Amino acid sequence: MTTTTAGRVARLWIYPVKSLGSTSRNQVRLDVTGPEGDRAWSVVDAANGETVRGKHAPVLAGVQPTGDPDADARALSDLLGREVHLRAARGSAADVAAVHLVSQQAIERAAAGDVPEGCSADDPRANVLLDLADGGDERTWVGRTVRIGGAELAVTRTPKHCLGVYAEVRRPGEVAVGDAVLL
Repeated sequence: MTTTTAGRVARLWIYPVKSLGSTSRNQVRLDVTGPEGDRAWSVVDAANGETVRGKHAPVLAGVQPTGDPDADARALSDLLGREVHLRAARGSAADVAAVHLVSQQAIERAAAGDVPEGCSADDPRANVLLDLADGGDERTWVGRTVRIGGAELAVTRTPKHCLGVYAEVRRPGEVAVGDAVLL
């Protein structure tokens, strides 16, 4: 089978607290549960123990986590008007896939009107932003294997309400901005 260079990694993000803002990285380790440190914490309602999700509290996406769970919980409690705390996740609290890949080209298509319903083109909440060669489209990768840096990913599907594609990690490894994306 022929390997082609499909593009390069333009940016990397993790979301240390599920539903909160991202933290940019120059390099990240991809494990079977996803990027190291990604969605390692969840916001939990102190009264009923239920997870507070971004779709029910969209204001969370604008909050930048500080890395101090107690300070973040106090700030979020003030913001939401109810007591919450942060709970450590086992592995990652990602709902649907280990890694979310989105290309710059997908963001450009979205800006031109090609946006799935319910999707935010302004904040695709991706882990890996790709710059694809020759105007590529990562949606054609479903069912294929992608190597980025030291990691190997199986592209599993396109999201219902997001840009890009979801992938599972077949072989863990380090990924860095500038790494080639091999298909």
